[in-house]
Amino acid sequence: MKQHEAVLEAMRQNGGYATLGHLYRTVLKIPGCHWGTKTPFASIRRIVQIYPNLFFKIKPGLWALTSEREAVLEKLASGAGAEVFNHSYYQGLIVEIGNLKNYETFVPYQDKNKLFLSRKLAEVSTLREFHNFTYDSLLRRAKTVDVSWFNQRRLPKAFFEVEHSTGMHNSLLKFLDFEDFRINFFIVADSARKREFESKIASATFSPIRHAIKFLDYDTLADTHSKISASLPAEKLLGL
Repeated sequence: MKQHEAVLEAMRQNGGYATLGHLYRTVLKIPGCHWGTKTPFASIRRIVQIYPNLFFKIKPGLWALTSEREAVLEKLASGAGAEVFNHSYYQGLIVEIGNLKNYETFVPYQDKNKLFLSRKLAEVSTLREFHNFTYDSLLRRAKTVDVSWFNQRRLPKAFFEVEHSTGMHNSLLKFLDFEDFRINFFIVADSARKREFESKIASATFSPIRHAIKFLDYDTLADTHSKISASLPAEKLLGL
């Protein structure tokens, strides 16, 4: 079996699509293929990029079989609409990264039935209930954060807000409520919105948390997911 055929088979077994992270974890297990390289993950990444007749990119970090383009796109949207699909996809990447970094992960109750590819976010995240780490008034606010990571002491390590098309101001105000905690805050959005982010946090309103807020673009998020899935260093990308 040739290498590109192994990638094809791994993607077929996953329903015709897969994240790069999933391919890194599964392609090398396909029998009958010899890789003979010290950098098989680079080879997998190159294969999906140089065979447009076989693979196409849906969004950062997510690839599918060209022969099943229409079926895959219809399946992934599943009537939810592009906005919901995009938002929950990036939530799912963040959750999986947190899981792989041995954090407990939580998504808001209203998002638990939304899909990360073929699985509900509730099935990907590890926490059914939010840890009661502070006052009820703040907990109600924290429970609405798109993705939360908790450390072994059941304290929040990082809060992520995915801003696919909505404004950032409300998310930043939400983060501001937790200025007294040692939490890393992330706005996750398209790289084209970084200037908007920088303009927002330049406001004196957000000076108490400016040092703790980072902008994370979709490509960096997907790259982090792929690298940590392959047990490659990802900490430098997020600074965690």
